[in-house]
Amino acid sequence: MTTRREKANAIRALSMDAVQKAGSGHPGAPMGMADIAEVLWTDFLIHNPANPRWFNRDRFVLSNGHGSMLIYSLLHLTGYDVSIDDIRDFRQLGSKTPGHPEYGDTPGVETTTGPLGQGLANAVGMALAERILAERFNREQLEVVDHYTYVFVGDGCLMEGVSHEAASLAGTWKLGKLICLYDDNGISIDGEVSGWFTDDTVARFNAYGWHVVRDVDGHDGEAIRAALESARQEDSRPTLICCKTEIGFGAPGKAGTAAAHGSPLGNDEISGTRERLAWSHEPFQIPQDIYDAWDCRRSGAEHESRWQQQFAEYRHRFPEAAAEFERTLAGELPAQWGQVMDELLRKTSDEGAAIASRNASGAVIAAMASILPELIGGSADLSGSNSTQWPDARTFSARPAGSAGGNHFNYINYGVREFGMTAIANGIALHGGFIPFTGTFLTFMEYARNAVRMASLMGIHNIMVYTHDSIGQGEDGPTHQPVEQLANLRYTPDLSTWRPCDSVETVVAWRSAVERSGPTALVFSRQALTCQSRTDEQLENIARGGYVLKDPDNPVAIIIATGSEVGIAVEAFEQLSSAGVAARVVSMPSADVFEAQPQTYRDQVLPPGIRCRLAVEAAHPDYWRKWVGLDGDVVGLPTFGASGPGAAVFEHFGFTADRVADAVRRMI
Repeated sequence: MTTRREKANAIRALSMDAVQKAGSGHPGAPMGMADIAEVLWTDFLIHNPANPRWFNRDRFVLSNGHGSMLIYSLLHLTGYDVSIDDIRDFRQLGSKTPGHPEYGDTPGVETTTGPLGQGLANAVGMALAERILAERFNREQLEVVDHYTYVFVGDGCLMEGVSHEAASLAGTWKLGKLICLYDDNGISIDGEVSGWFTDDTVARFNAYGWHVVRDVDGHDGEAIRAALESARQEDSRPTLICCKTEIGFGAPGKAGTAAAHGSPLGNDEISGTRERLAWSHEPFQIPQDIYDAWDCRRSGAEHESRWQQQFAEYRHRFPEAAAEFERTLAGELPAQWGQVMDELLRKTSDEGAAIASRNASGAVIAAMASILPELIGGSADLSGSNSTQWPDARTFSARPAGSAGGNHFNYINYGVREFGMTAIANGIALHGGFIPFTGTFLTFMEYARNAVRMASLMGIHNIMVYTHDSIGQGEDGPTHQPVEQLANLRYTPDLSTWRPCDSVETVVAWRSAVERSGPTALVFSRQALTCQSRTDEQLENIARGGYVLKDPDNPVAIIIATGSEVGIAVEAFEQLSSAGVAARVVSMPSADVFEAQPQTYRDQVLPPGIRCRLAVEAAHPDYWRKWVGLDGDVVGLPTFGASGPGAAVFEHFGFTADRVADAVRRMI
């Protein structure tokens, strides 16, 4: 009979051999955590290798993603579509086994990890999503939403600040189906962590409200199993299992040292490891009896079959709930979505109210939420300022799992935790069943920057609301006035960024964000913005990201503007028109959407023959150089802002119609 240690040694062998063949990688964590992984994946984890996206599977996150050969070995051994050739291709261009786990590249990988700590935050989001979906859809004895979220973390994950933010919220929310296994090996890249990581981790997580299982021998299968059973019995608190392990377990000269962390062991050390582990097989060779012991395909199919039978009964007894459940999981919008949004756009245009775009956004959210139950919002302690919370929102309240269901929570208070909030929302999006959005001030996007990047890298449906978008923020001064953030967002691959100029463009921006499958940043003003008048054709063209808003006969210049500066550009247009200067005004709420339009349309909006172009935006000017060309100019903000009333600050920095009109005159 194959022993636990023999099964775990298969992970160790595959990991050290793949890293050695690639010439780079991290063998230490997979070798150290192999025994923990063996117990979890074969004794507890509910999953189906033949259907990695089966909804009610347990989620597994490897937060310490540098140890990627651990998850690749597990996927291969348990029967996922990860072949031994894929293992041999570890870290090679175009392979299924990249250097860090990447969502979408490898079946069974739930999230992209590598930037430490974020996997833990993603897992918190997944566990929260499971809880809220269960509250909404479970009925009596038919618990169609019922799974655990497991996450592996290392010392580095727990050093990162985002782990504090996420773990604190997980405890507050009483996420009893979140189980975190901590690889406490005392080693990081620089060596023994005792010189820079002396936190009392047990006391820390106890203080967060977690259930902590301490001092578990991470190489004793039965001790690990007992710890996991204890964790699963605790339904009102998340659990941290502290596993003492030896990094690079089995390596005769490098185990327990930083030398095992981030580079190949070397041929001699690998030979010694094989001898010490009594692993006599050639590289990338796994005996059939060990494959058989690991194989989870049959059990996985049985797990899914039982759930499908349960869901069939659920569909029979609760057909409306079942249909809604299937719609939201499929990411399909309600049938009335298009009509409702068309009517909202027309109504907003007809009203023509001059309001802050953040307030316009709040009105759109309220309208969408009435027909879009999967929309789930939140803010980093700025709900009122961001206008993210609407009158009928139901804020999630932490209660023990299994309490009375039928609740429909759709709002989350994240507290002052911008990074944790965004990474948790990534986890909600990855889990499925929701369209999450979050809110903070635009300048504080910087706190969450890497989570924004990860959402873009994964291409997931996470909507980020950023208000107080410029020096129009006013009295709070330069600490709160964004300058470089818009360019940062726009330069991020696969992130769509909108900065509407009024309530009408705000409706279109939100519609685009909801209909888009990837991430979107929505950038809104604090100050009131005049609602621009438009023809039906102009209303339709807003969705193309950029369009002609004001167009004289035979224009000789083009003014491109976004957000609050569109109003300034329109005033400048009127001045210039009175002086006989024909200048077109182009509103470009989303440059990336405009860039995706056919060249013929782009040339209609920005005719190549008109080289006199001026971009106007109260943000860093350099982004707009590509739009205005060598003969054009930008009225922008290359410095930080200043404290004062918003209108006075705008005038102080030259964001006036007079300056814009003068700049056009100088160019022509």
